[in-house]
Amino acid sequence: MVDYNLFTLPNGIRIIHKEVPSTKIVHCGFVLDIGSRDEREDQLGIAHFWEHMAFKGTKKRKAFHILNRLDSVGGELNAYTTKEKICFYASALEKHMESAFELLQDITFDSVFPEKQIENERGVILEEMSLYHDSPEDAIQDEFDNVVFKDHPLGKNILGTTSSVKSFRRNDFQQFLKHNLNTEGVVFSCVGNVPFKKVRRLAEKYFGSIPHLKAERNRLSFGLYEPKSEIVKRNITQAHCAIGTTAYALGDKKRLPFFMLMNILGGPGMNSRLNLALREKYGFVYNIEASYHPYSDTGLFAIFYGTELSQVARSKKLIAKELKLLRDKPLGTLQLHKGKEQLIGQLAMAEENNASLMLMMGKSILDLNKVHSLDSIFKRIRAISSAELQDIANEALREDQMSYLTFLPKN
Repeated sequence: MVDYNLFTLPNGIRIIHKEVPSTKIVHCGFVLDIGSRDEREDQLGIAHFWEHMAFKGTKKRKAFHILNRLDSVGGELNAYTTKEKICFYASALEKHMESAFELLQDITFDSVFPEKQIENERGVILEEMSLYHDSPEDAIQDEFDNVVFKDHPLGKNILGTTSSVKSFRRNDFQQFLKHNLNTEGVVFSCVGNVPFKKVRRLAEKYFGSIPHLKAERNRLSFGLYEPKSEIVKRNITQAHCAIGTTAYALGDKKRLPFFMLMNILGGPGMNSRLNLALREKYGFVYNIEASYHPYSDTGLFAIFYGTELSQVARSKKLIAKELKLLRDKPLGTLQLHKGKEQLIGQLAMAEENNASLMLMMGKSILDLNKVHSLDSIFKRIRAISSAELQDIANEALREDQMSYLTFLPKN
């Protein structure tokens, strides 16, 4: 059963809406099929820089007026950039919904990139890069992308490089948008206690006049993966480690079972296998997680943790043991049942967050052209067998396909 409304404007922009009773807040935003992987070598970091510049001036607003528009009525305006998406989104009381729609259209499509603001924001982003470098738990996640994907755009840091960030001028942003902004790759998502006809009316009013943009972008597919191991000395007191490999793409039918496998291995629950093995049993780590990021043509599986230098080797062996256990031993009936119930509960709770639901819907329409209902997802989870999970573990978690990145203290 479809529990959302979807329609397409003449310019190709798709509008998805879900009516949620008993809330006074409307969450809405644009999700664009543009990310850091669409940058050329001389454009590294420009997608993220554009995300910042969207708040710095449009054809009819200066930066202060953009920031004040929703903040002054208790709303929120925000944005983020990933490898394949840029999102501009807002939350506000229902009575300010029209203001949110109009403001989001303005910053997404009518930015003018004032040169003075570019200079100011350049300093902000360089500071952001310094903070990232001083945080090894964050830095290792970005640098591990480069270990796995190497020179491919997926392996580049979303923030860019110091030299590239220093080089951008107004024309660079304009050219990046010209080559990448395609209205058929734009989704506007809305969740709130408002009728569909109101969402449609406002969308037609504020988004209908946006020109039909058809960029001729050729996104470079990821090619052959080769395992790699790197050790980097840094000015830190604790070792930080990453282990992982490529994984299933967004459209792969094995994506959901693999996600469940990752949840059992190192998900957010304190009962994950890695947490029990390394933290609860031996006290080797404060935090350890297994993550899975699917992309349009590939994916990334990774385990991240920090530990004392003397415990690096033992931690690595314990992780290898847990991966081998998933490959060699099928889950028992009770283990399988608990794994399914845990994931079902987590997904159900996630949908209670309307802001996250709004963003998920937009991304799902871009990636799959549909939004799977919770019931259909639960049905698929309940159909997963122990043999299916073991086959996936043997295919995706092979020891000889793992890459490694280790940050060690200089001294």
